[in-house]
Amino acid sequence: MSCVKGRYIWFFCKQMLTVCFSMSQANATAASVVTEFFIVGFPGLLPKYYSLMAAFLFCIYIAVITGNSLIVVLFVTERSLFKPMYIIMLSLSLSDIGFCTVALPKVISRYWFNDGYITFYVCLFQRQLIHYFGTLNSLIMMIMALDRYLAICYPLRYLVLMTNRTMRLLIGLSWVTAMIAPTISLMQTVKLPFCGPNMIANCFCDSTSMNQLACADVSQSNLISYGVAMFVLLVPFSFIIFSYVCILVSVLQIANAQGRMKAFSTCATQLTIIIIYYVPRFVVYSSSNIPNIQINSSQRIALVMFYSLLPPLVNPFIYCIRIKEVRQFFLKWCVQRDRMSLKVHRLTISK
Repeated sequence: MSCVKGRYIWFFCKQMLTVCFSMSQANATAASVVTEFFIVGFPGLLPKYYSLMAAFLFCIYIAVITGNSLIVVLFVTERSLFKPMYIIMLSLSLSDIGFCTVALPKVISRYWFNDGYITFYVCLFQRQLIHYFGTLNSLIMMIMALDRYLAICYPLRYLVLMTNRTMRLLIGLSWVTAMIAPTISLMQTVKLPFCGPNMIANCFCDSTSMNQLACADVSQSNLISYGVAMFVLLVPFSFIIFSYVCILVSVLQIANAQGRMKAFSTCATQLTIIIIYYVPRFVVYSSSNIPNIQINSSQRIALVMFYSLLPPLVNPFIYCIRIKEVRQFFLKWCVQRDRMSLKVHRLTISK
């Protein structure tokens, strides 16, 4: 008799578990009703300035694509520039082109055509690539600091320590491993239910903006995302600071004043871009996790756009102006173009 009761109890419990599991699945499906998001952009921007903002972002996008594409074409066509430092610059230009191509077209469309809607999975894909290129740039800047450290601190051994093959290996490893950190954060976001609202308070989909819209406790997800972001930022940044401290010590030991100025000039520009890249990012990521750092939504978005767009915009111009070999190539290219135009003009006149 007890055996029969046990069977009935087990059957009843089994049926209840099945019903509960089915109800939980139904609730989860009902909770994740958001199929698309809307990119808000800058919340306080008046509608009469939408076209101006779209034109401004479009000009930035064209400038970034044009400048970085020139760098890519230059290094692909000019064999003499196949050196470790230029491999870094080529990789950085490709990463900047990728980031701006992922981030800007949708927000430009939002302000120009009022088309800010983006589907749920496309938003996830954009979010993944946004954080991927951010991580990649951080790793590339660390490799750049390593290259300058070896070039200035160990100039006699530099050609042995840093070959083209070694640099290609480091850059290739960076492009592959940069996907790990964003994927860890993405897996946390995918688990969250989204039942509304669907307004992304940013110019593109990112981890913080999406997690704020989840219909669940996101404290654990935010903590994991923050930990991953700090690891991606602070580990390369710590190595960069160490490298430049060693570079500074080595430069101060150079007896030749002209040599010191040249070394300082080479590193100062790179260090400025690195500070612009890392410091605002730390403020944005820490604002929601450190009580003493408080910024509003508009300030946060402005900082995000500042550190996201300024380095890709100025990098090509800085490197083209600062590096002698690049200046010489562009000068030679302009002279050849003028000569070709002159020949075509003469042939046209003779006919």
